[in-house]
Amino acid sequence: MAVQTVETTPFSDQKPGTSGLRKTVPDFRQPGYLENFVQSIFDVLAADQRPGGDTLVIGGDGRYYNEQAIQIILRMAAANGFKRLMVGRRGHLSTPAVSCLIRRYGTRGGIVLSASHNPGGPEGDFGIKFNAPNGGPAPEGLTEPIFERSKVIDRYYTLDTADISLDTLGETELGGATVEVIDPVADYADLMASIFDLDAISDLFANGFRMRFDAMHAITGPYAKEIIERRIGAPAGTVTNAEPLADFGGGHPDPNPVHAHHLVTEMNGPDAPDFAAASDGDGDRNMILGPDFLVTPSDSLAVLAANATLIPRYAEGLAGVARSMPTSAAVDRVAEALGIDCYETPTGWKFFGNLLDDGRITLCGEESYGTGSNHVREKDGLWAVLFWLNILAKRRESVAEIVRGHWRRYGRNVYSRHDFEGLDGDAAGRLMEALRAQLGELAGRQVGDYRIRAADDFAYRDPVDGSTAEAQGIRVYFEDGSRVAYRLSGTGTGGATLRLYLERFVADPDTVPEDAQQALAGLIDSAQTLCRLGDYTGRSEPDVRT
Repeated sequence: MAVQTVETTPFSDQKPGTSGLRKTVPDFRQPGYLENFVQSIFDVLAADQRPGGDTLVIGGDGRYYNEQAIQIILRMAAANGFKRLMVGRRGHLSTPAVSCLIRRYGTRGGIVLSASHNPGGPEGDFGIKFNAPNGGPAPEGLTEPIFERSKVIDRYYTLDTADISLDTLGETELGGATVEVIDPVADYADLMASIFDLDAISDLFANGFRMRFDAMHAITGPYAKEIIERRIGAPAGTVTNAEPLADFGGGHPDPNPVHAHHLVTEMNGPDAPDFAAASDGDGDRNMILGPDFLVTPSDSLAVLAANATLIPRYAEGLAGVARSMPTSAAVDRVAEALGIDCYETPTGWKFFGNLLDDGRITLCGEESYGTGSNHVREKDGLWAVLFWLNILAKRRESVAEIVRGHWRRYGRNVYSRHDFEGLDGDAAGRLMEALRAQLGELAGRQVGDYRIRAADDFAYRDPVDGSTAEAQGIRVYFEDGSRVAYRLSGTGTGGATLRLYLERFVADPDTVPEDAQQALAGLIDSAQTLCRLGDYTGRSEPDVRT
C-alpha cells in the first residue's frame, strides 16, 4: 500500500492555544485544514527525540466530525510510520482516558479530538490537541514548533484506503500499521478502582443514598454507567443523558449552573437526591451539588485536599498541591495547615505537568470546574465525582455539612467568576491594555468601597525547568485582603470572552450571606468600575456566573 504525498499550502490561523487548535467544524472541514495540523504534529515528533516508541493513542468525545477526522488521522499516522494505533471503539475516548492509556502503555503520545465544553453539531466547535508521552497536554516546547511548522508546510502524507470499522473490538492492518480498536472504558475504570474504595461507596448506596449524574449526552456517559451503576451498584437510572451524541442532544456540554440548570433545579426541588454531579464534553470537568447547595470548584479542590487521606490512593498524605492563578486561595489555607507546598500556576493544565512529573504535587485544580491528581496528566471529571463519593461514604455527612464545616475550620474564600462572552475582540483587548498601562499607578487608589494595595500582571517561572510565561492575567489586591483578576479566555471560537474573578476572604463564614453574589456585591461593582467594563463593552451583566 503506497504512501501518497499530497501537496498543500499553509493556513494562517492554526496557532494552538492552551487547549490545542480549536475552531468550528466548517473550519476543520476545509480541504487540508486538519491534515496540515496533523502533519505538522508528525513532522515535529519525527525530529523530537523523546520516549514512547511508535504507538499512538487516538480518540475523541464523539462530537460531530469526530469519526471522519479519526479516519483521516489513522491513514496519516500509518503513512508517517507509526506501527500501532490504539483507538477507542466508535472513536470514543474521554480526555482523561487518553492520558490513562498513554501512561499505562508507554506510548509516543496521543491525539485528542474535542472542543471540551463547547457546543457541537455541524456548525459547532471542534478541536484537536497532542498529548505528550507523560499523558499531559503538549508543553510549549512542542506546541510552538508545531505552529512554526504549520506556517511553512507544503505537503502531507496519507494512504489511499477505505475507512476501517471502528465499531468492533480487535485489530486491523492499515498499511504498515496495526490499528487496535479498544474498549474505551475498561482501562480507565480499572484505574479508578485502584484509587478509590468502591466497596465503601457501594455500601453508601446500599443504605439508601441517592445520586444523579448528568453526563450531558457527552463522553462520560459510558464511563459513569460502568463505574457508578455496574461496579459500585448504584440503581439503574442514576446516570442520565448517558448516550454520547454528536450534537450533545442540542445542549451545551458545560457543567455549570447555566448550562446544567435542569440539574440545579432538581437539586433545589422537594425530592432532591443526596448528591448530584455533571461532567462536560470530553470528560475532564465536573460540577458538584448537594440539595440546595452548589460547591464552587475552588472550594471543591480545597475540600478534596483536606480529606485526601480518606482515599486509599492518598492515604499517606499529599506531596503538595497546585492551583491556577484565577482559582481562589482556599486550597492555600489547607496546604498551610498540612505543612505542604502550594503552587500558583497560569491557566492551562499543561502547567501542572512538570510539578506532577517531578513529584512536587499530588492534587491540582482550576476554578473552571477542573480538578485532578497524579493518577493522570489531565483534569478528570469522573475522578473528582468518585473522590466526593468516597468522602461522603467515609464521613456520612451531607455535601453542605462538609463544606460548611470546612469553612468553619479554614475560613471561607467567597468566590465567583463572571464571564462576558462574545465580546468584540478589539474592545476587549483595549480594556486589558488600558489596565496594564496603569498597573504601576493603582496602589492606594480608592474604587468604591475598596482601596487597592497592589496590582500586577501575573508571570510564572516553572520551578522544575525554569521556563517562563508572561502576561497571564491582571491581579488586583485590596487592603482588606480581597482580590480581583482579569483575563481574556482562549477557549471559545466566537468573539472574545472576558473573565472577572472575584474573591473575598472571611474568617467567620456566618458574618456574610451564603450566596456569593450577595457577599461579593460591593467587590463586583468595584471590579467593573476599575476596568471601565461598560465603557469598553457596553455590558454590565455577565453571561455566566460561577
